[in-house]
Amino acid sequence: MHFLVNALIAGLALAVVAGPLGCFVVWRRMAYFGDTLAHSALLGITFGILLDINITLAITLGCIGVSGLMMLLMKNQSLASDTLLGILAHSSLALGLVAISFMDNVRIDLNGLLFGDLLAIGSSELWWAVGGSVLVLTLVLLLWNRLLMITVDEDQAQVEGLNVGLLKFALMFLLSFVIAVAMKIVGVLLITSMLIIPAAAARKISTTPESMAARASAIGAIAVIAGLMMSWFLDTPAGPSIVCCAFFIFLLIYVAKKNN
Repeated sequence: MHFLVNALIAGLALAVVAGPLGCFVVWRRMAYFGDTLAHSALLGITFGILLDINITLAITLGCIGVSGLMMLLMKNQSLASDTLLGILAHSSLALGLVAISFMDNVRIDLNGLLFGDLLAIGSSELWWAVGGSVLVLTLVLLLWNRLLMITVDEDQAQVEGLNVGLLKFALMFLLSFVIAVAMKIVGVLLITSMLIIPAAAARKISTTPESMAARASAIGAIAVIAGLMMSWFLDTPAGPSIVCCAFFIFLLIYVAKKNN
C-alpha cells in the first residue's frame, strides 16, 4: 500500500498546483503552447541522461529552453503561431524519441514516459513532486495579481509599469517546472490535459478568477482520487484513468450547467 500512498500524495500535489496554472493556460489560450512544452520534455530527458544530471531538473531546463525559443520565433510574423507551435511540438517529440533510441546502454520505459507511471513513484520523485508543487504554488500566489493583469490587458499592464516580458517568462518557467514534475505522473501526452480540463470545468461554475483557480484544484484532486480508485479496482493505467475521470467531471458540469 506504500506505493499507493506515494501515488496519492504526488497526484494531489500536482492537482493543487495545476489548478491555478491551468486557469492561465485557458485564459491565455495557451493549450497548444503547453503541448509544445510537454513534447519537448523528452529532449530534456535525453540531455539529462547525456550530462548525468537529475532528470526533473533536465526536463525543466529543456522546457525553459524551448519556451524561450518559441517566444523568440513568435516575434517573427512570417509564420502563424499555431503553425510554429505545431512544428516545434512534433519535432521536439520526434527528436527526443530518436535520440533515446540510440542509447543502447540505457533502459528507458517509453510507455511510462508517454503515459505516466504514477504507481511507480519513489521517495525521491515524491519529494520532487511535493517540493516542486509547493514552490510553484508559492510563486503563483506571489505573482497572481501581476499575472492576472498581463492576462487581462498586456498594454494596460505595461502602462502600469509591469515588466510584461519578464512575467511571461515567469509563467513559462512555472509551466515548465510543473510539466517536469507531472511527467512521471501522467506522461508527456497527457500533461496538458491535467492543466486544461479541470480549469475548463471550473470556468463553468465560477464567477471570479480566484474561485476558478480554487475549484480547478479541487476538481483535479477529485480526478486524482477517482482515477487511482479506478486504476486499483479495474487494473487500468493510473495516468490515463485520472485524465478520464477529469473529463467525466467536466462533462457532468457542462451538462448540468447547460440544463440550468
